[in-house]
Amino acid sequence: MPKALALLARLTPRWLTHSIRNKLLAMALLPLAVVLPLLLGALVIWGNAAYDRLLITKVRSDLAVAHGYFAQVLGEVGSGTHAVAASHTLHLALAQADLAGLQALLAKERLRLGFDFINLYHPQGALLTADWASATPPAPLVPPDPTPTLTPSAGAQAGASLARLSAAELLALAPHLAERIRIPLLATRGAAPSERSIEDRALVMLSNTPVLGARGETLALLRGGLLLNQNLALIDHINRIVYPADSLPLGSHGTATLFLDDVRITTNVRLFQDRRAIGTRVSQAVREAVLTRGDTWLDRAFVVNDWYVSAYEPLLDAVGQRVGMLYVGYLEQPFRWVKYGMLALIAAIFLLVMVLAALFSVRWARSIFKPVEQMNHTMQRVQEGDSGARVGAVQARDEIGALATHLDQLLNVIDDKTRALQHWADELDAKVVARTQELAQSNTALQQAQQQLVKSEKLAAIGQLTASVAHEINNPIAVMQGNLDLMRETLADHALPVAAELKLMDQQVDRMRLIVTQLLQYARPTDYAGYVEPVDVNRTLNDSLVLVAHLLAHTRIEVVRRLQASTPIGINRQELQQVVINLLINAIQAMPAGGTLLLRTQDRRNEQGRAGVVIEICDSGAGLSAPVRDKLFRPFFTTKNDGNGLGLWISVGLVERYGGSISGANRRERGEEATGAVFSVWLLSEPNAPDLGLTAISPSA
Repeated sequence: MPKALALLARLTPRWLTHSIRNKLLAMALLPLAVVLPLLLGALVIWGNAAYDRLLITKVRSDLAVAHGYFAQVLGEVGSGTHAVAASHTLHLALAQADLAGLQALLAKERLRLGFDFINLYHPQGALLTADWASATPPAPLVPPDPTPTLTPSAGAQAGASLARLSAAELLALAPHLAERIRIPLLATRGAAPSERSIEDRALVMLSNTPVLGARGETLALLRGGLLLNQNLALIDHINRIVYPADSLPLGSHGTATLFLDDVRITTNVRLFQDRRAIGTRVSQAVREAVLTRGDTWLDRAFVVNDWYVSAYEPLLDAVGQRVGMLYVGYLEQPFRWVKYGMLALIAAIFLLVMVLAALFSVRWARSIFKPVEQMNHTMQRVQEGDSGARVGAVQARDEIGALATHLDQLLNVIDDKTRALQHWADELDAKVVARTQELAQSNTALQQAQQQLVKSEKLAAIGQLTASVAHEINNPIAVMQGNLDLMRETLADHALPVAAELKLMDQQVDRMRLIVTQLLQYARPTDYAGYVEPVDVNRTLNDSLVLVAHLLAHTRIEVVRRLQASTPIGINRQELQQVVINLLINAIQAMPAGGTLLLRTQDRRNEQGRAGVVIEICDSGAGLSAPVRDKLFRPFFTTKNDGNGLGLWISVGLVERYGGSISGANRRERGEEATGAVFSVWLLSEPNAPDLGLTAISPSA
């Protein structure tokens, strides 16, 4: 048992075990959703089967009525033939050998009895006379050489039975019935395959009765019969007996049929309009059940063109062979619609009961889970910080309602205690904040002083180093430049062979002077700082492109401008141009095989909300590796063979002097699809006062 409960717990859906609402609804609705549908299904199945049994019971009784009347007709054929054979008039005519009288008598009796034929034979089988034969003069009763067409048994007794006759045999009995035995076979859905196209056999109610003399000797044989082929009067009469007018409700109608083997030889089933379905055949399933196995068929069957509740029984001849079938049935569709209507009504009643019961159950369950949900929701709000959340008034007056009231009281107590604690905490926090602000202000001032001192110390050290280097280098540079000029003047034309070498030496001397100048510019910014003015960064970028045009002319670099900035910035124009040119030269050198040089400007505000402009210079080169990015803005660091590593270092100093900044990154890190590096210059519209730091020590110092 515990294992079964554990298995049931594992199979229970998670949503059902995590909500009391779902549990209560499941408990309330599960019987309705499972038991009532099962009960409805059982009732529908039982009702359908019971209704079908009622229909089968009816058609069975209909078949019994039809069978009784058919047996009565068969008996009347036998009794009628026997009455004629025993009549005094027949005996008197036989004694007088009055063939004309016999013929008139037989014709009269045939009409009275409703037979299709009644013939008189010699005891040995030769035909003596019939109502259809021409009158002949009296002749001996025993022909000299009889050749019987249908030889009856000499000892035949009175009675009637069914007989399946060939066309020749029937025509020997009644040649005037030739038109009724020829029935064209019609193709029928579901019938057994057959190559026959004409049914020319006959199904006959046949009676053989001996005419006995005073001493019991057989004077003659009397044969009377009724042909069933196309006997519409007989089948219609059977149908009227079984299904009188208005006996079937809902527009259904009954039918009756006689079969010779599996062929309808007389029926009131309509093929279409007024044409009867004579010549159609029964389905193969019915044929096998009734004719092959000898069973009685009581079930639905497709009859010609519609479904009927049908009953078939085999018809036996005198020796017990199955020679045909008797059928009765009625149209199923009206009863089927009634059945479906009844089942639909039952289903609708059950559905209505389920809906009403479900509404009642849900409403009843709601009185339980609604207060619980309110309490759960209140606790969630309290956990989320809503200290004023309360369950409020609930409709339940039971234990759950009392629990909700106690919960609100508990929350009120907690809220009061929490407010008191919060008041004490606020006072403590205010004191802590005040003290923290004092410490923070002191710490900030100390950090700024430390940073300024470090920067000043760095500038002082660089100034001393720069002044010393400049003093030591400028003198040799001057001597070298003087000697070069003296050599050029002294040698005159003789210096032409080494003119290239002398020019190279001049260039290297100029380069050394530039390095010394740049060092002095960083170490002694007050000596090199220019005046500040509003500068249009877009115009500065265009002017800078003109200055590096000689470098772009020898490359396959495409310049793309996206200049969207509209705010002027405060900076020295020459210093900004120096920064931009340094970045442009670096970007051009990063694309030796060509590429795209992208220039972008746009207005932007920094984290403090101060307005400014961002200048971005993007290349499509190889980008910046991690080691390069770590040393990018250090002095004397370069990735070029002919560089001095001071360009970016000096550019950072120039920009930071006005409160700006320079950063470098790879374009893919910025979310762009293109490769290469991007250098961003951030400048303020209203710059800080130039932070020149402490005055650097001059060379003379």
